[in-house]
Amino acid sequence: MSARRRPLVSGNWKMNLDHHQAIHAARDLGLRLRGADTAAVDLSVHPPFTDLRSVQTVLEADDVPVALGAQNCAVEDAGPFTGEVSAPMLAKLHVEYVIVGHSERRRLFGETDEVVAAKLRAVVRNGMTPICCVGETLEEREAGETTTRLTGQVDAALEAFDGEILPALVVAYEPLWAIGTGRAASPDDAQDAARVIRSVVAARRGDEAGAQLRVQYGGSVTPANAAELVAAPDIDGLLVGGASLDPAQFVAIARAAHPPV
Repeated sequence: MSARRRPLVSGNWKMNLDHHQAIHAARDLGLRLRGADTAAVDLSVHPPFTDLRSVQTVLEADDVPVALGAQNCAVEDAGPFTGEVSAPMLAKLHVEYVIVGHSERRRLFGETDEVVAAKLRAVVRNGMTPICCVGETLEEREAGETTTRLTGQVDAALEAFDGEILPALVVAYEPLWAIGTGRAASPDDAQDAARVIRSVVAARRGDEAGAQLRVQYGGSVTPANAAELVAAPDIDGLLVGGASLDPAQFVAIARAAHPPV
């Protein structure tokens, strides 16, 4: 992890926690955090859409030093799209980060690289920061296609940005074979993938853009493996799934992500 890049640890609650549970979790998180926990690390939580207003109210009323995030957004800003939630709606709730292209969205809901790029544009034009997820399947990994797959996904994401907007992008490497399986990538695996992602950005947009890019790792992150993962030079934070539902575990992960003094 570079001293130039401030780590970002994000908790993706996925389709968990109802309105009341979300309020309790947000309050619990606020009570557990200390000033030192966020002195050198950015934190975000990404509740389901139905919980966003509730969590926003808790975070702001209790002055909890955690950014509000969303898990997805629509391509369009408004219109006849029943069931969709637009980026302007999220921005009005003071959402700061939006996860785009999560592996579950790509795999279960058929989101293509083109759809992901359109959502990235929607997030940025509404003043928020996208966390763009990329990663390979187990079959692609075993076939030696990890670099090819990551390069294609990052290239597609970059199509959504011009040079001035690019610094707002966060890329999360989430190997599909590690999502929800309890099998995390090794620090060497995560570093190799993060280096590929950074090198693609540097090759397409210049060395400075590559150096500025924040790359998270996501996939079966726990307090036990967090410190080792973020110690890798190209890993700048973590995208946490199941463990983020437990405020105690999430705070422990956040503390493990502190850069070395």
